[in-house]
Amino acid sequence: MAKAWILVGPTATGKTATANELARRTGSILISADSMLVYKGMNIGTAKPTAEELVGIDFRGADIVAPDAPFSTGKWLDAARAAFAEAEAQGRSVIVAGGTGLYISALLKGIDAPGAENEELRAKLNAEYAAGGIEVLWQRLSAVPEVLEAMADKENPRRVIRMIEMLEAKGVDAVRSYAAHLASEEKLTANNQPAIAGLWAEPELLKLRIEKRAREMFTGGLLDEVKLLREQYPNFSSTAGSGIGYQEAQDALDGKCSVEEAIERTIVRTRQLAKRQRTWFRNQNNVKWVSAPNTAIEVSRVADKIMEVWNEYGPAEVKV
Repeated sequence: MAKAWILVGPTATGKTATANELARRTGSILISADSMLVYKGMNIGTAKPTAEELVGIDFRGADIVAPDAPFSTGKWLDAARAAFAEAEAQGRSVIVAGGTGLYISALLKGIDAPGAENEELRAKLNAEYAAGGIEVLWQRLSAVPEVLEAMADKENPRRVIRMIEMLEAKGVDAVRSYAAHLASEEKLTANNQPAIAGLWAEPELLKLRIEKRAREMFTGGLLDEVKLLREQYPNFSSTAGSGIGYQEAQDALDGKCSVEEAIERTIVRTRQLAKRQRTWFRNQNNVKWVSAPNTAIEVSRVADKIMEVWNEYGPAEVKV
């Protein structure tokens, strides 16, 4: 079974800079576990690492698909498998770094639900989850509340999404049957999982970093990037265009809000995302937390701490 060094954490905690430092030190292939970095042309609003930041790094998991195409956790896992196979052939280690809990869980546990029968529906549900959190998905199961109550892990969006897909495709009886199957399984708790490293920032500090990043995105050309994306990809708005910052930029371009209002809404949605990420990693994974770097100078020190965690617990076994 393949193994990987894993680094997780909420958005804006400095994962990119820290992971880059670690990849340079170890010569590892670095795989992004960020669901927005997979889209081509979406650079500013996703804080995608620049070519300058990636000098000397073998970086994977970004620019996989056009932003008007559906994408799933399974497809990301396929891309990760290819990188792991290449690393094995070259005798290299792998670092996986990112904040998308679905990707990390798929890597550690595998995908427990079948692939999407309706790619368009799954892409829509994934976008709804990214925009509004698990509560939005729960609302879609309001017609069968007993099913949601029976789920052992109702915070797991993969399972909730699968329930919604089955509900729409096969009806109430099928989704009730699947829920009973899940409830009968032994729940895998975070403490039973391999230890992985995570970056943690105090909430007040994270708020300031999120606001700074959002404002820099808009002043750094996000509106122009979105204009170009809408010209190149006719269906951009219905898929990746609902992502944080991109929906707000489109609303500003369409006169639905001012640029300042778009920035403020982006800040609020990013804070909500960070909260969801903290909750996910706390509940779903066995994370050993390290304080995030406050400055570029601190990145090296934080990388040292991450290495200490990895050396103590060893790499995690992954299902690829």
